Amino acid sequence: MNIKDIQQLIKFVAKSGVSEVKIESKDLKIGIKTGLSSKPIVYAEPQGIVSQSVSTPSTEANLESGLEQDNISEDSHLITIKSPIIGTFYRKPSPDKANFIENGDLISEGDVLCVIEAMKLFNEIESEFSGKIVKILVDDSSPVEFDQPLFLLDPS
Repeated sequence: MNIKDIQQLIKFVAKSGVSEVKIESKDLKIGIKTGLSSKPIVYAEPQGIVSQSVSTPSTEANLESGLEQDNISEDSHLITIKSPIIGTFYRKPSPDKANFIENGDLISEGDVLCVIEAMKLFNEIESEFSGKIVKILVDDSSPVEFDQPLFLLDPS
């Protein structure tokens, strides 16, 4: 059996809908498996995540900062910069470097605000606006969701 015969056999098995074929002869042994299986694939709807709140000093601080955030976000002139992707939020380009920005910094359009790691890729998040950073809403090395607020910016 040559390569062309094997390729034709693979095509035939793929078209036939068989999930596995084994051929054995005196001097040759071939096994072909396709991605098909005889068991049906069952898809389940994702369920909501239930979390319990444990009161620790850091979570109490986060709750207080959340209250402050609510007070700040009542100011309609502030712009909320949100995460464009899911991943891990980093304020620094690397552990031994300085933070990209701090509270109170003036930024310009195109300035790098942070890095979000997603699937081992580090994505620089750039500002689409110019202004002053009023508040950084996420801690360094924290997981973030798509569209999660990261920064509050005063464009004036």
